[in-house]
Amino acid sequence: MSETETATEIDVPSDPLAGHPATAYLWGHVAGSGDVSNEGIEVVTNDEESAQVLAAVAGGSLEHETTSREYAHDTSITRTEDEYTLSIGGDEGDDGDTSLLGRSGALGLPVDGRGNYRFGAFASHDRELLRGLLEGCGTICFKSKSGTVGISFVHDDRDLLELTRELIADCPVDAPMGDLGETSSGGYWFGVDDDAAPAFGTWLYENCEETGLFAPSRRRKLERSLEQADAYDE
Repeated sequence: MSETETATEIDVPSDPLAGHPATAYLWGHVAGSGDVSNEGIEVVTNDEESAQVLAAVAGGSLEHETTSREYAHDTSITRTEDEYTLSIGGDEGDDGDTSLLGRSGALGLPVDGRGNYRFGAFASHDRELLRGLLEGCGTICFKSKSGTVGISFVHDDRDLLELTRELIADCPVDAPMGDLGETSSGGYWFGVDDDAAPAFGTWLYENCEETGLFAPSRRRKLERSLEQADAYDE
C-alpha cells in the first residue's frame, strides 16, 4: 500500500474539533510541533507518511526540505533530517481549511479564554492525542550506558508539558515521570522513568495500524530501542 493510499483511507470526521481519534492525533501534532498564527497553521514532522495522514485529516499543502538543527538537550550537537511542513489556511483559498476550527476568522489551537489548552473533547482518545504529542515534541532513544529505553517530551511551552504529564498520569499504563527541567535552549523537558518507558511506548503504539494514525519511522525507532534494551539484558 502506498503512502497516498494510506492517507486517503484515514477515517476523518466532518468537525475537526469533534472527539475522534483522527482529530486527537492532529491536535496533538499541532500542539507539539505547530506554529499557529492569524494567517494559518503550520505543522512540522520528520515522517512523510505521518505528514500525509495529517494532510488527509486537515487538508492544506505539504512541502519537503532537508534541514539541520540543534539537538534540544545539547545545542552543541546538530543533526540533519528530512522535514515535512503542512500548511493549513493562509492564502490557499480553501474554505475547508479556513473553517478548520468552525470559525471564519483567525485559526488557532483549541484553547479557552485564558489560553489554556481545551482538549476535553479528545478525552476518550488520549492514546492518539499523546501519540501526536510524542511525535510532535517527543523523543525515543536507546540509552547505551544503562541499556534502557528513554522517552521524553521537549517544548518551549511549560503549560503544554504540564498537560502532557497529566495525560500520561491518567493513561492505563503506570508511567512515573521525572520533574520538569530546563533545556540548554531555554525550553522545558521531562522524561518517563526508564523502567516504565517500554510499557508506555508499547501501549502508545498498540493497534495503531487499525487507524493509520502514527508515524512509521517513530514506531520503528521504538521497536529498535526495545530490541536493543532486550539484547543488553541478555
